[in-house]
Amino acid sequence: MGISLLALTHLPHGVARCATGSLVTMSADHESAVAAVAADSPTSSPAPRPPVRSAYGKETWKEISFLLSNLFTALAGFVYAVVTVLVGVSLSVTVIGLPLLALGLGGARWIGRSERARARALLGVHVAEPSRMPKRRGFFAWLWSSLKDPVAWRTQLYGLIRLPWGIVTFTVTLVSLLILWPVLPFIARGLANGDRGMVRGLLSPSDELERRIAELESDRGVVVDTAAADLRRIERDLHDGAQARLVALAMGLGLAKEKLLEDPEGAAAMVDEAHGEVKLALQELRDLARGIHPAVLTDRGLSAALSSVSARCTVPVKVSVDLAERPAEAIEGIAYFTVSELLQNVSKHARARSASVEVWRSEDRLMLQVRDDGVGGARLDGGTGLAGLTERLGAVDGLLVVDSPEGGPTTVTAELPWRSRPAS
Repeated sequence: MGISLLALTHLPHGVARCATGSLVTMSADHESAVAAVAADSPTSSPAPRPPVRSAYGKETWKEISFLLSNLFTALAGFVYAVVTVLVGVSLSVTVIGLPLLALGLGGARWIGRSERARARALLGVHVAEPSRMPKRRGFFAWLWSSLKDPVAWRTQLYGLIRLPWGIVTFTVTLVSLLILWPVLPFIARGLANGDRGMVRGLLSPSDELERRIAELESDRGVVVDTAAADLRRIERDLHDGAQARLVALAMGLGLAKEKLLEDPEGAAAMVDEAHGEVKLALQELRDLARGIHPAVLTDRGLSAALSSVSARCTVPVKVSVDLAERPAEAIEGIAYFTVSELLQNVSKHARARSASVEVWRSEDRLMLQVRDDGVGGARLDGGTGLAGLTERLGAVDGLLVVDSPEGGPTTVTAELPWRSRPAS
């Protein structure tokens, strides 16, 4: 429906009259666009007319509904914020004070989520949901993370300042409904814009730096836990394997030394046995070193290393590596151990007849994909190590996706950041 620019310039600020004579309201952006069009010379090409909305249309009544409900939601939010903060702070000298405050801040996140949903439904404000709190292992890690949660504290602040605003918006809107009907749409628009600003300012997600710091703190915990688990595994392998074998070897050589003069043949047999033990110990040490970082990966890259690890799989594995250059050593190592663990899962759990490994680069990501034609049913929480693998990849901004319907086939795709190898 067309709008006369001449008529627009003679109506009050923010108001327009359609050809039918009905009033419509315009946002500030639309007003600027109309003013710019009206200021153009008659010879300039006409700009697109901004969309308008009816003064008493659906959007206006949604805003009125939001403003009238402000009093009740603001009262509930104010009481919750005051009670949780005062109780938590006043009892902080006891063992229950800080945990109660942390729980109260957790509840504030839920209130913020409900307020964002209300603003989205009635005001058309689409604010992204903040990232979830990172999972912390241990009570004190959870407590500290909850107490310094900026999203929860901003929601509590939102609850505190909303009560006087809720009283004002409820009163003004109610009075306008009863005695200021002609200007009700413009009052509702102005008050609703104040609410929109509060929602965007206090209930929006943390800024990117804040979010990234939280993610890095979580990732650092995963890396530390993973490193500690690897050290325990290496210690266990050394203690139960090579160390025990070397102790037995020393005892055997000691006995052979004692028998050397009395029973040369028996001593020679014991030395022979000790020689075999030495070979086994060396093999175990090589296997252990390969588990830390295989030499073939360092010397020849992913293609040769993955071909080597696939040869130890219990099913035939087709390996395809399409990389024009090598990624950074750390990323290369993570990719190798990811494929190695996935192929171990194929050997232990898949009951497959064949498998395949594909590696390629997609822009700034290193892509890995392991497929098998087994029975399927693999899940991240299924006890096959996929959950731990997901955490390890997440520590370097990686991603693991599992597609494994019952009956198979199974496809596991991993993404890693591509970080170029430094020039030598």
